[in-house]
Amino acid sequence: MEKGTLVEFRVQGDRRLGVVEKPDGKTRWFVIDERSQSHSLAPRQITYTVSGQTYKPTEIKSFQEQVKDYLDPSSLEIAWELLVEDGETVTPKEMANLLFSDSDPTLCYAAHCLLSDDKMYFKQKGEAYEPRSAAAVAERKHQLEVEALRAKGHQEFLERVEQALKGESVEWGRHDRHRIEAVEKYAALLADIVRGGVNYDTVARAYPPPAPVLETMTMLGRPATPQGAFQLLIDLGCWSPHENLFLRRSSIPVQFPSKVLEVAQQRLDFPPADLDRDRLDLTHLKVYTIDDESTTEIDDGLSWERLSDGRERWWVHIADPTRWLEPEDELDLEARKRGSTVYLPTGMIPMFPELLATGPMSLIQGKVCCALSFGIILNQAGAVEDYSIHASLIKPTYRLTYEDVDEMLELGVEAEPEIEAIANGASRRKQWRYAQGAISINMPEAMIKVKNDEISIDILDDSKSRQLVAEMMILAGEVAAHYGKTNNIPLPFRGQPQPELPPDEELLLLPAGFVRACAMRRCMPKSEMSINPLRHAGLGLDTYTQATSPIRRYSDLLTHFQLKAHLRGEVLPFTADQLKEVMMTVTAITQELTMVERQTNRYWALEYLRRHPQQVWQVTVLMWLREDSNLALILLEDLGLQLPMSFKRSVNLGEQILVKVSHADPQKDVIQFQEIIYQEAQSAAN
Repeated sequence: MEKGTLVEFRVQGDRRLGVVEKPDGKTRWFVIDERSQSHSLAPRQITYTVSGQTYKPTEIKSFQEQVKDYLDPSSLEIAWELLVEDGETVTPKEMANLLFSDSDPTLCYAAHCLLSDDKMYFKQKGEAYEPRSAAAVAERKHQLEVEALRAKGHQEFLERVEQALKGESVEWGRHDRHRIEAVEKYAALLADIVRGGVNYDTVARAYPPPAPVLETMTMLGRPATPQGAFQLLIDLGCWSPHENLFLRRSSIPVQFPSKVLEVAQQRLDFPPADLDRDRLDLTHLKVYTIDDESTTEIDDGLSWERLSDGRERWWVHIADPTRWLEPEDELDLEARKRGSTVYLPTGMIPMFPELLATGPMSLIQGKVCCALSFGIILNQAGAVEDYSIHASLIKPTYRLTYEDVDEMLELGVEAEPEIEAIANGASRRKQWRYAQGAISINMPEAMIKVKNDEISIDILDDSKSRQLVAEMMILAGEVAAHYGKTNNIPLPFRGQPQPELPPDEELLLLPAGFVRACAMRRCMPKSEMSINPLRHAGLGLDTYTQATSPIRRYSDLLTHFQLKAHLRGEVLPFTADQLKEVMMTVTAITQELTMVERQTNRYWALEYLRRHPQQVWQVTVLMWLREDSNLALILLEDLGLQLPMSFKRSVNLGEQILVKVSHADPQKDVIQFQEIIYQEAQSAAN
């Protein structure tokens, strides 16, 4: 190769020009570029040779400037249109003649640059270029348009992300939402850290990011891990730092489909015909609904009356949501899919749309409401002597809170003797059940609420009013089950096998109170469901079903469907096999709901403790989790929380000690306590 020959080569993909200086061995050449830098090139590294004259390195820049004036890629389209029909190949020199009507070195090199950079009209074939077919060009144009739109979308997404990161209001586009939803789904994998007890690195390795998530995270310069995705969503304002990952990871629907909401509104605007045309009119009875103040789905009420023969009759009135739906319709199938209302510290996710659940389905004070009423007469011992079940009309008289009823019972309000009579009936029932072998295990239960990021934890009092309501609900469940058993109606019967409790002498060795109750609770078998009647050992009943919460528990709704159809003399909506199949589905769903509720409550309990690192708590050692390593379950008595604690010394069951939180990380489900001595506790208190 002659000295001074101008050649093209590439450095890390970038096009460079250089002048041949001298040979480098037998096959290589030293080339000097426009920066006066020397390069040793093999022949295969040279991508184009400018022929016709020689150059000096100082002339390269001027040569490049001359070439720039001819680098118009659109000119290739005209050349392609002329060449495509015959499909002839073309060299850079021939293309220079075609485009510029000349073939001097500058123009030939310009033609080479256009052809070698082109991805639309020509493809290289040896040292020449072949025109692509019309179909190939059309497809390539389409691809470039798609790529351009995609690039534009990426850029606009990045701009909206920047807005969001600045705290500005952003209206995400449809494709943006798809991106964010994919990131949300990936971030929710962090819930597996808690469920499986694994660390972040393990989750990241076990769940590599899907392609859309990887693209998004890479584009934004964020780590493509579940933790990185979680932090991005917080930074964008899409998620709270306390986002419920357990709920996100579950199959629980949070929003109702628009079709279901439309149907709910239609039922409200145009109520369907009432299948129970002969409802028993009980609007003359004084009806008390008793709930927490925050309750919005009011599904039970109580009455009492003295009959003409001197006997007493207690009434348990249950809301009748089946007035507003039919088996297998949109509302029923949506409720079945949900299984139950979900109660979380941050709020509830209802089983039915709110406009029905808190409206016409509920027993609202002062309004005539449809109900399923259980009229029950007890004997002196508290056993059911007689009963009747009716589709009814009632008019709730008072909406009371548990605190209201406790106060009325304490003061003995003469104007409401029915309250005392209901309480007496409940007490009689409770004594009767214990005589039948019912087992009572009293452990404090925490009620956690979160409002405006403020966490409150109260102990759910086992007050007289709560016992009263619970006892009456159990009574209605026994009556419903007895009616089903007597009439061979398949129902979702609930039972519990007889527990094998520790012998009395063994229990007496344990400290009385919470430790003993904890030991008994461990022996209690799980409840069971069946389409056939079962004994419920824990309640002391030969047969039992749940029928008192049909607005918020699907199994109760099934009981209503079956009972009401039988009361009307109609064919049951569910055969035994059909009911069994539905129950299996609902049971699986409610197990997931229970898990999400439990995990969410634990998260907020740990977050509450994290926020009170200096608080001194009195705890009781309940039971050993691993005695050989001093790991025990403790009860924080003021909060009703049961959590693990590792001790550095020997402790005894039932021992009461003082502790502080040393470390808490709700997201990783980690809680650690340290024992403090009395003097430290006094200092912390001061």
